[in-house]
Amino acid sequence: MFKTAAVFSNNCVLQRNKNIDIFGWCDSDVKVTVTLSKSGKNLAENTASIKASGKETKWIVTLPPQKAETDCELSVKCGDYEKTFRDVAIGEVWLCGGQSNMEFELQNCKEAAAALSETKDPNVRFYYTNKIGWKDEAFYKAEENTCWSKWDSDARKAWSAVGYFFGRKLASELGCTVGLLGCNWGGTSCSAWMHENYLKTDNELNTYIEEQIEATKGKSIEEQMKEYDDYLKRDAEWNVRAQKVYAVQPDIEWNALQEKIGKNEWPGPKSCKNPYRPCGLYDTMLSRVSPYTMKGVIWYQGESDDHKPNMYAKLFTRMIDNWRTDWNDDTLPFIFVQLTVNRYKADKDFKHWCLIREAQEKVSKTVANTYMTVLMDEGAFNDIHPKQKQIVGERLEAIAMKTQYDGKASNEESYNPTLKSAVSQNGKMILTFDNAENGFITKEKPEELANLIALEKIQGNEKIGAMVNGKWTGFEIQNDKGQWFGALPVFNGNTIEVTSAEVPEPKACRYNWYNYCPVTVYNKEGLPLAPFRTNKNEKLITEHAAVQEKMTVAN
Repeated sequence: MFKTAAVFSNNCVLQRNKNIDIFGWCDSDVKVTVTLSKSGKNLAENTASIKASGKETKWIVTLPPQKAETDCELSVKCGDYEKTFRDVAIGEVWLCGGQSNMEFELQNCKEAAAALSETKDPNVRFYYTNKIGWKDEAFYKAEENTCWSKWDSDARKAWSAVGYFFGRKLASELGCTVGLLGCNWGGTSCSAWMHENYLKTDNELNTYIEEQIEATKGKSIEEQMKEYDDYLKRDAEWNVRAQKVYAVQPDIEWNALQEKIGKNEWPGPKSCKNPYRPCGLYDTMLSRVSPYTMKGVIWYQGESDDHKPNMYAKLFTRMIDNWRTDWNDDTLPFIFVQLTVNRYKADKDFKHWCLIREAQEKVSKTVANTYMTVLMDEGAFNDIHPKQKQIVGERLEAIAMKTQYDGKASNEESYNPTLKSAVSQNGKMILTFDNAENGFITKEKPEELANLIALEKIQGNEKIGAMVNGKWTGFEIQNDKGQWFGALPVFNGNTIEVTSAEVPEPKACRYNWYNYCPVTVYNKEGLPLAPFRTNKNEKLITEHAAVQEKMTVAN
């Protein structure tokens, strides 16, 4: 057996200005020659002898760096095997990773009509990694049919919307082809995208694996597979019933829907075949495109780890380390989205998303070449999938331009303002911020405030902490008894002074410490202030909201 990885196909995009790894799998010792050419002239060629160590030994042949090109050919030869891929471009390659908000398809986003009506080629190409969570005969057959698509293909409708808007703007600014590797799956934990060694070596993170082992104890592989296949059949039947109800009652609440047609079992039984299992998609998706040479990763995930928010910083950091090791690139850039506001009507505000956001900011400040864009202001009420995706992609792209391509934009135009320092002095909390040298602006968000008030009334709460005299400020300060009170901000350049008549000696301050709330403070350049609390050393234990809806999107 000898084959080239499916990620190499006609229309593929290779990364410019870096060594280019071409790879695949073999089951015996082989000698492989790879040639990159244009108009009959060789641009690069290399040959490597590969020693097979198992049924699926990964062979790799490395070509030297190339400048941006189009209309190239890539040939792979091994004995009687010869394959040539045409219309190959050399440009910029980014992986689009995460869960459903990265998976969210271009055809379903708010900007779909305008984007899909464009006839001009945006110079973006897309490869979707084979989305099957178990390696069987169907997996390999489906993988063989995957390929890179261009804008003139109907497949563009199913591209990641966030990825597309990121790539479109990047291609426009750089003047070269941008290739996007779609490697995402709705509802997934970071743990699904990691090798088991990166979980097992930490007692906390190993709980992801231990829980899987405990749930499948005493069940054979065959029993686990049947159990999951039976679930899939029931889930498909449930979806049919749900669509009939939605056709008549499009606004029906999730709980009411389940009362009407039966409980939804998503994400199904823990099983060796369940794609949400720890390390599962690392095996069936990520490892199939690793180490495809690329510039970096854009990442949108965290929702499905909100049941273990206090360990998310460690989990995400280890995942980044895992991927950088696989790609043999210790500085592989990760540019990621901080979770937006979200809360379903039936849920209390457990503030576990606040802790995920805090963990995400910690990663951006402690792990080299990682960057966070704040999306707090782009959430959707009662919906975990905001439909507007262009602003997400373009905020990610602004950071990519600034950090990876020597973009000329200022820090304030590229990065969200984040807390730099805090001090309690003379009855005030004095807060200083990065990326706000030109000061702040505030925006009124009456609709979002009305939503928050309605959510709290459902829970029987008439008082919302971050309000003063009926006006939302987003700021709260803590007294020496640990109680929080709404506070008034005074803006002065990149400093905000926060006070409360009820707290003469503030001990701590926090801003937008809510799963869902109005986002009203921005730097002058229009980027929202990141949520924060000054007492990060206080470990918070939260409850976990009941899953209100599937964290997946329709394909």
